[in-house]
Amino acid sequence: MVPPKTRSSGPVTTETTRDIFLFIPNLIGYSRVVLAMASIAVMRYHPKVCTWLYSVSCLLDAFDGAAARKYGQSTKFGAVLDMVTDRCTTSSLICFLCCAYPTYAIFFQFLVSLDLASHYMHMVAMLSTGAGSHKKVEKESSRLLSLYYTNTRVLFVVCAANELFFVALYLASFPLRSPPHLGYLFGIPLSYKTILAVTTFPIWFFKQVLNVIQMVRAAQTLALFDIEERARTGAATAKSK
Repeated sequence: MVPPKTRSSGPVTTETTRDIFLFIPNLIGYSRVVLAMASIAVMRYHPKVCTWLYSVSCLLDAFDGAAARKYGQSTKFGAVLDMVTDRCTTSSLICFLCCAYPTYAIFFQFLVSLDLASHYMHMVAMLSTGAGSHKKVEKESSRLLSLYYTNTRVLFVVCAANELFFVALYLASFPLRSPPHLGYLFGIPLSYKTILAVTTFPIWFFKQVLNVIQMVRAAQTLALFDIEERARTGAATAKSK
């Protein structure tokens, strides 16, 4: 079956959906999916293997965007693939934390809900306004979100710290095979897991604040879009009569 050609009102193109699917950044995205699925498969039994697979999958997120810009292959499909992969990967890890720390399951469920809701609403809001990408956030909308999405270094550091915090909690859920060699702090045994969790916590917390801001801004953007849409169709005028 031959895939349909791209519909466009602009210049005639010979590209097909197959071409879009085989763009270099999208191929990188597929490899991220495979690595993430492999990490989930061994998450319960092999923490070190899982951490490596999970980390590589997350690191590749920094390369698909660079490849898209370098080769002129930025697409809506690629943007959605990137967003969906990030959300599914992080959500899967947090789901494991719900089982590893049942006392805090409600807290982790809240984090998953906030993460999914804010990013989904943001993606829909940006595409509805014709932005073309969820990363094209204007400063007038939110300075923090604009800095987060437009500055690649800030984006990388915040995302990396967010994932590393969850990874640290994941690793800490497994019992130590040998006593920690880093001493104690206020009676708490120090290890690379606890140090990783403590050092990444401030940036992780900042990421949660960004999620809240992102969800609120997306809701406002969608509401403004609704007002404009209703004004064009005359729905608001009809209701006032």
